[in-house]
Amino acid sequence: MKDLLRPDLTFRLTGRLWVESADDRFMGIGRLELLCQIQQHGSISKAAQEMGMSYKRAWDLVSSLNAQSARPLVLTQTGGKRGGGTVVTAEGEKLIQEFEALQARFQAFLAAEAARLF
Repeated sequence: MKDLLRPDLTFRLTGRLWVESADDRFMGIGRLELLCQIQQHGSISKAAQEMGMSYKRAWDLVSSLNAQSARPLVLTQTGGKRGGGTVVTAEGEKLIQEFEALQARFQAFLAAEAARLF
């Protein structure tokens, strides 16, 4: 491909990785960030705010993640003496680790292909 590209331009190889079912997207880099923010802040609201996302959008993404997984990835607790909160479950933590590893392998693939193509 190198001989097909103009030498005065700089090219890069990019891509995004998603895990999808026939019905909906399950996991991607945005959902990964949301899970990590929930893990850090213990709150969907604070995670959404940190990402510049509406609370409803964050809630919808969490709901979608939980609906598509065999066991809940995120658990919420409403109000009460302790004011409620949100936790990423052990299964959610495993998903974070698995997707981060998958993302790293994907980026390595893109880098190797870019080196070969350009």
